[in-house]
Amino acid sequence: MNLYATSEALREAIVLSGAARQDGTVVVTDAARFRTQILDDLVWTAVFAPAAARDAARVAIREAAESLGIVPSSVLPLYKARGRGEVSGFTVPAINVRMMSYDTARAACRAAKKWNAAAVIFEIARSEIGYTDQRPAEYAAVMLAAAIREEWDGPFFLQGDHYQTNPKKMRSEPEKEIAAIEALIDEAIPAGFFQIDIDTSTLVDLSKPTLEEQQRVNAELAARFTKFIRSREPAGVPISIGGEIGEVGKENSTPDEFRAYMEVYRRALGDEEGLAKVSIQTGSSHGGVVGPDGSIQRVAIDFEVIRQISKVAREEYGLAGAVQHGASTLPPEYFGHFPDHDCAEIHLATDFMNTVYDHPAFPYPLKREIERWLDEHAASERKKGETPQQFLYKTRKKAIGPFKEQVWNLPEGTREAIRASLQAKFEFLFQKLRVTDTRELVRRTIRPVRVEPAAAAAGARAGYVRDDQAGD
Repeated sequence: MNLYATSEALREAIVLSGAARQDGTVVVTDAARFRTQILDDLVWTAVFAPAAARDAARVAIREAAESLGIVPSSVLPLYKARGRGEVSGFTVPAINVRMMSYDTARAACRAAKKWNAAAVIFEIARSEIGYTDQRPAEYAAVMLAAAIREEWDGPFFLQGDHYQTNPKKMRSEPEKEIAAIEALIDEAIPAGFFQIDIDTSTLVDLSKPTLEEQQRVNAELAARFTKFIRSREPAGVPISIGGEIGEVGKENSTPDEFRAYMEVYRRALGDEEGLAKVSIQTGSSHGGVVGPDGSIQRVAIDFEVIRQISKVAREEYGLAGAVQHGASTLPPEYFGHFPDHDCAEIHLATDFMNTVYDHPAFPYPLKREIERWLDEHAASERKKGETPQQFLYKTRKKAIGPFKEQVWNLPEGTREAIRASLQAKFEFLFQKLRVTDTRELVRRTIRPVRVEPAAAAAGARAGYVRDDQAGD
């Protein structure tokens, strides 16, 4: 793999490849050659090169993608059509790509192309940004490069997942915590993230006597962040915003809780464009419930909660519906129930990471090195009575960033074997969630708007605060 040390060397390589020209921006003239001869070098440069070459590679990838019709877009028009009852019958998968990101995204794009699926979102959560060492600009470049590599065409959806308030920080320094999330928003939008999920559900106070009082801080702060996002929107690109009424892993949500949240939210929001969807709690948990042997325990999902809240969301508030989190480790037979029960969107993360870590092709010496690193660097997270298997399962995500370069540089044969396994998982999910043959629907409802990164950032604050250590 060639890693370009300077932006000048990168630009020269693009031109000399004969696959693209630079007329102020990168325009791909030979797509097949660009994919096979220059793209992988650009991706590795975008992730691992010195700052100037890295940033130039990220811009080049976005320009190349747009020249091929792969445009970062907002899913909001599709979700509004769903809110009006014009489309239904499928659940949009939002895929958290944590580990071996280029290969994982390639597997998802390859599966989507095979099944003509376009209603697919690629996302990264606030917490994942820190422990996977993937800032928004890097993540966007890698996802777009994967789309180019696998011949994606049309709108491409990038989402900021769980822009979540830390309750301890909100008690001690609330404005600083709010500023950190605003800074992340200012970082994400110029990178092409036109979906942002605000999660202030950590601030729900169940000790209050009424549902509106329980949801008040959650809803009012969600409205504040909504206004902030709207003030940063690029022209012609209305951002799809999500809220959350119940923290994943806590008490199951109810329609009345949802109504209470929405009433407070709408009063606080005023005349601004509001939410497209709301995440609820149905019985799942992030990463699944881990048994003593490290295996995932079976959990019960209350699908009727999804159906009821989605119905209220559409009929009373015009939203697309309810969103399910913490779902990738659920039993396979569950996934067909989500479109059956009108779930608008489902978030999938941990099982793709597990597939990489536990794959027979993943080198055992590297796996043992990671486990030894966790024993040393994550020791403070070991709980009393926890088995070694439980500890490693729950903490190994923290090793993704420190071992990122080693995993990215596994032999091509190893990576292709893992890609094939991941592709099979994505194909299964896309079929069960019924997003196959959604390409024409996406084309019909969404008109991509090309946005210059500088234009998207025009309203952003200078000198944003980085938040690499965001909590889970």
